[in-house]
Amino acid sequence: MITSNIILGEEVFIDSSSKVNNATIGARCKIAAQVNLFGSPKHPLILGEGCYIGPYCLLEGFNGLVEIGNNVSFAQRITLISGSAPNASYKLQRIFPLDTGPIKIGDHNWIGAHCVIMPNVTLGEFCIVAANSFVNQSFPAYSIIGGSPAKLIRSLSIEEIKKLHD
Repeated sequence: MITSNIILGEEVFIDSSSKVNNATIGARCKIAAQVNLFGSPKHPLILGEGCYIGPYCLLEGFNGLVEIGNNVSFAQRITLISGSAPNASYKLQRIFPLDTGPIKIGDHNWIGAHCVIMPNVTLGEFCIVAANSFVNQSFPAYSIIGGSPAKLIRSLSIEEIKKLHD
């Protein structure tokens, strides 16, 4: 279901069970079943061209700008949240106040299944995030990261980077 404040590029496919609101979606994107993708009127979520969003993903940009580059692949059950706090407990919020901020995912990233990406995270281009990772810090281009919390596993080699740009 598409609700409001949506800009769609050409040849975009959105499964009828998915929900999109306050977003710009680039050309040739595919959004699978049961995806919730939304920004806010203040900062609509931006999804670049040629992206794939797998089933059961939640991409939340209500509290901060979420920008996803071109040709980014999301496996299933990935969560991007631009705001996190113990919403129901005003007492816990005294200790753990609302953490909000932007999320930026560079071009040609590959995000594995069941990952969570927190506010104030930037991933450079050509990053790979291993399945089941909790990403609460930024990583530069060509990083392979994984774990909970995510850590650098390795960087792509010079030879691998050359193959990407040939």
